[in-house]
Amino acid sequence: MTNTTTSIVSIAVLTALGLAASNAYAEEANNAASAKVEKDIEHIQIISRKDELNKEAGSVTLLDEVALEKFEYDDIHRILANVPGVNIRQEDGYGLRPNIGFRGVTPERSKKINILEDGVLSGPAPYSAPAAYYFPSMSRMTSVEVVKGPGAIKYGPNTVAGTLNLTTRAIPELATGQIEVAAGSNGYGKLHGHYGSTTELKDGRLGFVGEVLRQQADGFKDIDNAQQSLFDDDSGFVKNDIMLKVGYANTLNLFGDLVEQSFEMKVSHSNEDSNETYLGLTDADFTANPYRRYAITQAANMDWEHDQVQFTHQLTASKFSLTTRLYNNEFTRAWRKVNSFAQTGNNATDRTLQEILANPDEGINQEFYQVITGQKDSEALYEQLVVGTNDRSYYSRGIQSDVKFSTAIAGTPNLLNVGVRFHQDRIDRDHFEQNYLMTSGVLSPDQLGPKFTTVNYEETDALSLYFADTLTFGALDVTLGGRAELTESRYQNEVAGAEQDWLEKQTDVFLYSASAFYTLNDNMGLFAGVHEGFVPTSPKQAPEIEPEQSVNYELGYRYNDQQTQFETVLFFNDFDNLKESCSFSTSASCTNTARVDQEYNGGEVDVKGLELNLQRREYVSDHFDLPWSITYTRTDSEFKNSFESTFELWGDVTAGDPVPYLPEQQLTVNLGLAGTNWQVNLLVKYIDEMQEAAGENVALSGKTTDAYTVVDISASYELGQWGSVYAKVDNLTDKVALVSRRPFGARPSKPRQVFVGYKYDF
Repeated sequence: MTNTTTSIVSIAVLTALGLAASNAYAEEANNAASAKVEKDIEHIQIISRKDELNKEAGSVTLLDEVALEKFEYDDIHRILANVPGVNIRQEDGYGLRPNIGFRGVTPERSKKINILEDGVLSGPAPYSAPAAYYFPSMSRMTSVEVVKGPGAIKYGPNTVAGTLNLTTRAIPELATGQIEVAAGSNGYGKLHGHYGSTTELKDGRLGFVGEVLRQQADGFKDIDNAQQSLFDDDSGFVKNDIMLKVGYANTLNLFGDLVEQSFEMKVSHSNEDSNETYLGLTDADFTANPYRRYAITQAANMDWEHDQVQFTHQLTASKFSLTTRLYNNEFTRAWRKVNSFAQTGNNATDRTLQEILANPDEGINQEFYQVITGQKDSEALYEQLVVGTNDRSYYSRGIQSDVKFSTAIAGTPNLLNVGVRFHQDRIDRDHFEQNYLMTSGVLSPDQLGPKFTTVNYEETDALSLYFADTLTFGALDVTLGGRAELTESRYQNEVAGAEQDWLEKQTDVFLYSASAFYTLNDNMGLFAGVHEGFVPTSPKQAPEIEPEQSVNYELGYRYNDQQTQFETVLFFNDFDNLKESCSFSTSASCTNTARVDQEYNGGEVDVKGLELNLQRREYVSDHFDLPWSITYTRTDSEFKNSFESTFELWGDVTAGDPVPYLPEQQLTVNLGLAGTNWQVNLLVKYIDEMQEAAGENVALSGKTTDAYTVVDISASYELGQWGSVYAKVDNLTDKVALVSRRPFGARPSKPRQVFVGYKYDF
């Protein structure tokens, strides 16, 4: 039996099992009458918010605070294991700089999905430079929402794949707080605390919540000769977060209707210092010791700071709500890392790090490899290391308003969502390089000092508008949507003598969607939708670089009887043009100054697949519950045209080649056992191998990552008034997998890590 046949059979079996389970429970549920509940007017209608059938005509997933606390994950990659249709490329093992894609879009730096925090774009510069080198700390989030399909039309600028919304802690109604301390292997430590309260005033309610978080680890990689180096001797990180929210709420009487009004100000600051590198290993060294780091990575360091201010005003009535958000995000970062060996213009000696690690025993590559590992000193100029610091500053600011209105048109129930956003963002690049010497296994800077290589900025002004109007015709809900993205952008090279290197452009895009949900009964329904996908080009791209555009289709079935939830979706993304960009995280060739952030067009691409999620809770006895779930994703992709490309994610592509870093199959199984004051949870995730390049003529030592299975386990126990304790093990079997060879060399998955923690509520 072929792999394709096996895959088709496995899909059919899983789908049949899910449908059988849901139909069985539907028959039982139909015997009980249940009142029809009015639509919940929420910003995102999600199945888990109410114990009723979710009628959103599209794939929407909520992981609430209870779900997040099961495994106490800090890594968004691990959290999203329970969301179908997500494809991920791991990099550092801790999720410091995630690579997330939905439904087949390449995951490089999560730049093709919208990442929101409390409904606001959180990326450093979502239009001008969307690569997510900043990502919010997951330990301070109370829910994760994922929107795919036609619902993506309400968010932007990217509408191909979908949106990830992270929700921070709300101001509590009663005085409450918590202190959490945790420790683990590889020097892991966490200190987390929050406290909030609300006071009743004569004419309203005044509340606040404050939160602090510190996380750190020594890392799980050992750096050659680190003890003798001039830099930190570990491969770990330190992260700090602080947040304060202050809010006021009261009740108004407007036009004879009671209206809830609230004002909220959120201020936060976070920073990170991590000794992380882009450099991996040769395949042979990976086999010998996957957690080794070469001597030339001794200087690697990422240092960033992020500040956020957000003001939110909300009016909520029985059939109307208006939410206005004013926001400002500022982000600065400097990443110091080895870019290359010194280039002399001699083809006999000029090599990229990727070429050297792919063939370390070939000719002069042997000498380079000895310098990389500290076995040989830098003698010739071409043996000196170029260490680059990508020093960048960003801002992202704007104002947005979202209106939701429920009414009736000619007796037909109507739910209208309308929104407008004015947004500005900018990136300033100040990249500099300095030659370093390898001497007796220790990396040290030369005496010539740094020189600037890239000094430029990109900025964008964007006006966005959307609408989504849902009309109800009996059992059928039909939603028509549209989005406009009107942008003006500018790029300016600020290197002396390059004043004429600039570009201004205007882009106006109008996108549409249509979807429908048909209610079969109180517990099940069918949905379908189509929407236009769009990912803009950055300001510096010439007009011949086209934006990413697609038409996306989905067809699904959903079931919910409060004890069992089941959803399966078939999707098809028809790309008119696939777009990618050359970044440091992509390949060694992208460290070339002229190619940094250059974008490429890949033409027509098809991505299709199946998403399945089945959740159920077995009531074993009055004292025990057994919750379990299955999350499955099958994805197939192919380029429709043949072409030759110098972009190393693609190479020389032949029609039919797959999109890189997109596993064909992923499966997550959760098993739990919960008592009155304790619970144990087991997660098993299988990830198929992934292509590391679409075509041929690419400097890689291998074309695929490893297929692997990872097992995580956690347990918690409530101590009553004394708080609670938890313990967990990530990667219980200590499985080692090669998860990527980008940007240069083989990189491992995270090894087994053991954690224990204590929480005290007050």
